[in-house]
Amino acid sequence: MNPTPDGARLEGRRALVTGGASGIGAACVRELAARGAHVTVADVDGDGAKAVAEEVGGEAWVVDLSDTHALDDLRLDTDVLVNNAGIQRVNAIQDFVPDDFRLVQRIMLEAPFLLVRAALPGMYERGWGRVINISSVHGLVASPFKVAYVSAKHGLEGLSKVTALEGGAHGVTSVCVNPGYVRTPLVEQQVAQQAKVHGIPESEVLTKVMLAEAAVKRLVEPEEVATLVGWLTGPDAAMVSGASWTIDGGWSAR
Repeated sequence: MNPTPDGARLEGRRALVTGGASGIGAACVRELAARGAHVTVADVDGDGAKAVAEEVGGEAWVVDLSDTHALDDLRLDTDVLVNNAGIQRVNAIQDFVPDDFRLVQRIMLEAPFLLVRAALPGMYERGWGRVINISSVHGLVASPFKVAYVSAKHGLEGLSKVTALEGGAHGVTSVCVNPGYVRTPLVEQQVAQQAKVHGIPESEVLTKVMLAEAAVKRLVEPEEVATLVGWLTGPDAAMVSGASWTIDGGWSAR
C-alpha cells in the first residue's frame, strides 16, 4: 500500500464498513485503517469480521442487516459510514422468487437508509461526516436477470443524493462509488447462476457477460475501489457530494 499523505489521514476519526469481512469491504477497512481511522467491521460473518478487525486494530460488529426492524432505534457514533454489504440473486423477472427480491431490498437499500439515519445525528453534532455508498454500474444502467440488485442500487443512488442535500449544511458529504464486476466472492458465487440464465457454459461467463460491456477487459480489484473510497474521505474531496463515481472500465460510457 502506498503511503498516505499526512493531510489525508483520519486520526481521531471512527469509520464503519458494512460487509467488511471480505471483498471490497475488507479492502476498505484496510484503507481507512491505514489512514488512521478506528474501524468497525460490520458483517454477518462473525469470524471473518473479527479476523479483519483484529488485523487492523479495530472492532467487529456481528450484525444481520436483513433484520432491518432491529436497526430502527440504532444510533451510530461514526464519522465515516461505508455502506457496502450486499448479496446477489440472478433470475428472470417471471421466475424471480418474491422473498429473494425483498431480501435484496432489505440488505442493500433499507439497511443503508437506517444506518445513515443512525449516523447523521452524531455527524451533524461534530460538523463533519462522510457517507460512502458502494453502489455499482448497475446503479446507473441495467442488465437482464438482475431485477432485485438493479432496483436496490438505483434506490441507493437516490438515498445518497438526498443525504448529500440534507447533509451539506452540516459538513456531511454523501457519494456513490460505482464499480463494474469486482474480483470478490460475491462475483465468483454468481458464475453458475449467470451461466444458467444466459444459457452458456460457466467458462464463458467472464468474457460474454461480466466483461462484455467494459472497454477495459478485466475485473476491478477490491483495492482499486478502496483507494477511491479512501480519497473520498480526504480533504481534497470536501466538495465531492451527491455524485456517482464510476470505476467500471468504461462500461457506463456506452
